Amino acid sequence: MGQILRLLAIQRAFIKYGLDEFIFATHLFRPFRFVFFILPWNWFGRTKEPRARRMRLMLEELGPIYVKLGQILSTRRDLMPEDIANEFAKLQDDVTPFSGKIARKIIEDAYERNLDEVFLEFDETPLASASGAQVHRAVLKDGREFIIKVIRPDIEQLIRKDLGLLHLLAEKAEKYYPKGKALRFTGVVDEFEKTLLNELDLQREAANASQLRRNFINEEQYFVPEINWELTRRNVLAMERVTGISVRDIDALKTAGIDLRWLAEYGVEVFFTQVFRDNFFHADMHPGNIFVVPAEAGKPATVKVIDFGIMCSLTEFDQRYLADNFMAFLNRDYHRVAALHIESEWVPKGTRLDEFESAIRTVCEPLLDRPMREISFGELLQRLFQIARSFNVEIMPQLVMLQKTIINIEGIGRQLYPELDLWKAARPQCERWMEERIGAKGLIKGARINIPKLVDRLPDLPNRVIDVVDRLHEGKIEMENKSKEIHQLRNEMKTYNRRTVLAVVGSGFLLSSSIIYALDNTTHGTLASVPIVSWLLGFAGMMLLYLSWQEK
Repeated sequence: MGQILRLLAIQRAFIKYGLDEFIFATHLFRPFRFVFFILPWNWFGRTKEPRARRMRLMLEELGPIYVKLGQILSTRRDLMPEDIANEFAKLQDDVTPFSGKIARKIIEDAYERNLDEVFLEFDETPLASASGAQVHRAVLKDGREFIIKVIRPDIEQLIRKDLGLLHLLAEKAEKYYPKGKALRFTGVVDEFEKTLLNELDLQREAANASQLRRNFINEEQYFVPEINWELTRRNVLAMERVTGISVRDIDALKTAGIDLRWLAEYGVEVFFTQVFRDNFFHADMHPGNIFVVPAEAGKPATVKVIDFGIMCSLTEFDQRYLADNFMAFLNRDYHRVAALHIESEWVPKGTRLDEFESAIRTVCEPLLDRPMREISFGELLQRLFQIARSFNVEIMPQLVMLQKTIINIEGIGRQLYPELDLWKAARPQCERWMEERIGAKGLIKGARINIPKLVDRLPDLPNRVIDVVDRLHEGKIEMENKSKEIHQLRNEMKTYNRRTVLAVVGSGFLLSSSIIYALDNTTHGTLASVPIVSWLLGFAGMMLLYLSWQEK
């Protein structure tokens, strides 16, 4: 019942702002356009305001989820008409605010004391207002200027209503749309729900900001503001105030002498550094969250970021998938792209590699044949989703946020510098990650991490082997396989059983000896007993291998 009422509210908003005319103008509903003229509310009182403003006001009225959609669309000027993109840009920090007196009451309730006891100054007029919260200027008792972010009252209830509607629509789409399960609509909505509800927890946002600040503490040109934990609660955040030129004010950036090409490429570089080096990236990069301070007094220009409610991480598997596919696309290695999807089991079993490769080549080759600076990542994703639908490729929800953020970054970068080559700016970080994980550096790093773990388990290894042998002898472990080939192989193996055991144990001792020797090198000889243990294990291994050879 709640979902039906919400649908009616959405329909009412469409009618209120006169946007039902656009629905009837679409190709699907054009044959029924006569209905538009016979509906009573269209006979008089229609608003005469520009369409873009009406659309923005409707999104504001419908709530945070729709405002987020407008924010994303505002960065895609290559996809949206200019008037709509300009109007939607106001959704980034120019949403209708709620009363400053209400904000003061929320903060005082959170602190359990009057604001005069906490701040020297508190401005009830908000500096900016977004879909889920608004910010106010405050001066601490020590004179430092901070912003106080306050969650909108009753916002969670509205978000949960819209999420319930999205869940319903996703379930119906997966049930009735033939390829709905492969596209995993419910998984995407689940990920979206988690992201939105996390954004309402300002203590989580504060923790995100602290982590990102620590990751870039030595980066001179990238600034993350400081958090005041004593004044931060679940619905109130106290953060160092950030000043600078908004990246959407391109004329002001030019006047200040900012190199727009550097700014666009640096933004891409920082983002992919977050993805591959730190595995922790800012996933809400719209222009309202980015400011630039011009170079001064020998200091370079600085990029400052705010709003850390949506931060994401990828698993090691996701990182490798992304890097592998990214490099394969750059090199036009469509065979590798197809193989990666099949190896990851993201396409149904039995999918022919050659057919999948051919489909990827057919869709992407016309696009990738252009100069790199003319290739739109958004367009590439759109074409890849066409392939996904054709081959029932499983869409991974955890990558949807990454894809959205990359599209946002590309949109902002192309606004600043239309010749931006996203691929060139991102490639160094991908190659560095591949080298660290797969090359010699990755092998050495893995050995340093795993060798101590192996050595810790070595003393218990003989006891574990004896325990397994005892359990086998007592019949507590049974192994059965009715395959004729396996049964025949088992009979043949009985002949060589003693020889195999000796060889395996001997090889194990030699391997252990090598590991301990390597450990001694990494600890620079701080363990005095290590060389003796290594020599004894090596000698025992060689003796056992000799005995296994004698078993011939």
